[in-house]
Amino acid sequence: MKILKIDHLGIAVPNMEEGKKFWADVLGLKVEGSETVEEQKVTTVFLPVGDSEVELLVSTSPDGPIAKFIEKNGGKGGFQHVAFRVENIEEALKELQEKGVALIDKTPRIGAGGAKIAFLHPKATGGVLVEISERN
Repeated sequence: MKILKIDHLGIAVPNMEEGKKFWADVLGLKVEGSETVEEQKVTTVFLPVGDSEVELLVSTSPDGPIAKFIEKNGGKGGFQHVAFRVENIEEALKELQEKGVALIDKTPRIGAGGAKIAFLHPKATGGVLVEISERN
């Protein structure tokens, strides 16, 4: 598996406008569009930082994964996942399975921006939700 870079850091926010106040208004990062991914029950906003991005995530449903994360976090947002860009996601998933890594996604799905994504289970990563992604 070839990891190319940290693709993005996922930050869960209870409210997108409140989330953008710090990341855009205070830090001065530029918001590059917004996208709702219905399958994941989430709306995302990306803020480029050099060669990577910060991804703000807000739930579109009370039963979505981001809503559940925020509930477990006492109603507050916070660091939700790290995403690594890989050269070939299918090969990466095959290698991870061969190494016995617990996967949430055994096959890639389509995420924000049309990227092919898959998540590794936090129990296999020391408690950190890890996403791998492939973008063309």
